[in-house]
Order: sequence, then structure tokens, then C-alpha cells
Amino acid sequence: MMSVHPGWPEDLGPLRVPAGVVTVRPVKLRDAAVWSRLRIRDREHLEPWEPTGESPWDARHHITVWPSLCGNLRSEARKGRILPLVIELDGKYCGQVTIGNVVRGALRSAWVGYWVASHVTGGGVATAAVALTLDHAFSKVGLHRVEATVRPENASSRAVLRNVGFREEGLLKRYLDVDGQWRDHLLVGMTIEEVPTTVVDRLVRSGRASWV
Repeated sequence: MMSVHPGWPEDLGPLRVPAGVVTVRPVKLRDAAVWSRLRIRDREHLEPWEPTGESPWDARHHITVWPSLCGNLRSEARKGRILPLVIELDGKYCGQVTIGNVVRGALRSAWVGYWVASHVTGGGVATAAVALTLDHAFSKVGLHRVEATVRPENASSRAVLRNVGFREEGLLKRYLDVDGQWRDHLLVGMTIEEVPTTVVDRLVRSGRASWV
């Protein structure tokens, strides 16, 4: 029998934020057109923060690339290595959040990464999606620690990580090739012991979100 990732596939939410209602779900083959359109449209918004690619941006995000990419992501998810998820706002695709490099055994850790389209930034969408995903990672997925890296200059992403409860652990010098240069990144982390209830509960109590 094919192995199944704990907590995969799973639909998360809904959670209401100023921008609307946020839900999180597994990536699907039918996401091809909207994924390609948003990624190509938002190149200036996304490229400064993402790893340097081996081919031009438009080629990497052409609609024909998605079937293979989606298939690989779902295959890795079934093997327990990754949770590739779509962020929806009011039922419409607007970004992605990923739990990656899942390690079991004595470590039980992973990283989280995310992006949202430019037209939904500032409305709490990424914060809600990351909170839902972290709670899922600490519960059904069974992780003990989740970490993330972010460029010091990326104020909006740092705010997302801070709002869900990540703490800074250090600076990784020339850590990742981003937008054509080796860039410093801040390392942030969170363990399950730092979440007395849930990450979403922290957002709700702070007034940043509410259950639907």
C-alpha cells in the first residue's frame, strides 16, 4: 500500500481576516492557469525574495510547467517529505504555503515557506495561512519544530513570522542565492512547547483573525 503523509491531504480553515475568508488546501492539477498567471504578473513582487532560478522567470512559470511540478509535489507529499498547499481567499487561489524537508525520528522538524499575490498583501492572508499550516504541522503531522528563513530587508514577511509567534535565532550569512546574489537570511524557529493552545488562537486573541 502507498504510504500516506500524516495530515495529507487536508483542508484547513476557514479563518476570517480583514481581507476576507482564508482557507488552505492541497495543490491540484487544475491550479495551472491561475498559478501561471499570478506568478508571471507578480514577477516584480516575488522575484526579489525567491531563490535564483536556472531559467528565465516566464519560462519557469509557464502554464505547461505546472503539471510536472504539481505531480512532483504530490508525489513527495505521499512519501512524507513535504506538504504543498494552496492559499485561497474567499474561495480563490491567491498563493501557496509549504511545509518542506520533513524530518522524522528524534528531530521531527521542517521548514515553512509561503507567497501570496500582490493584490492580497496587507490583509492578513499570509499570516492566517501560515497559522493554519503551523497548527496542522504541530498536530496531525506530528512535528516538534518548524523554522523559516527570511531576508532582513523583507519587512512584510518578517511581520508575518512575528505575528504567528516565531522567534529569531540568528543571522545566516550569505545563506541563499536570491535574485542573482548570495543573500543574508534571518533564521526563525518555533517548537510545540511555545504554542500553549494553537497559533490560530494567538491570532484570534490578538484581534488579527476570527473563526468563521
